[in-house]
Amino acid sequence: QVQLVESGGGLVQAGGSLRLSCAVSGNIFRINHMAWYRQAPGKQRELVGKITSAGSTNYADSVKGRFTISRDNAKNTRYLQMNSLKPEDTAVYYCNADVQLTQYSNSDDYWGQGTQVTVSS
Repeated sequence: QVQLVESGGGLVQAGGSLRLSCAVSGNIFRINHMAWYRQAPGKQRELVGKITSAGSTNYADSVKGRFTISRDNAKNTRYLQMNSLKPEDTAVYYCNADVQLTQYSNSDDYWGQGTQVTVSS
């Protein structure tokens, strides 16, 4: 079974940094792309950024220049480095991956369990 396991959330002061990890466990062929989303209380889930299988990234305007997505293909893990955090970054962060189980199968969509990030002012 494929699982996305997130870690790295927590409480940090404004201006601080956190790094979230999303590890894909299970027997898979490839992670096609992975995205990070966040959902603040009372708000809709929003896209934070995405990394493709080729390694290209794009980000929401609200985090551009502060957040960076990277990857370790050997570990099937993607990271979200968050710097210069602001109170408005407070949310539950979710990773979402498009995963191909075999070379010949279609890909499927998987979600992590979410991790809380709280930025105090």
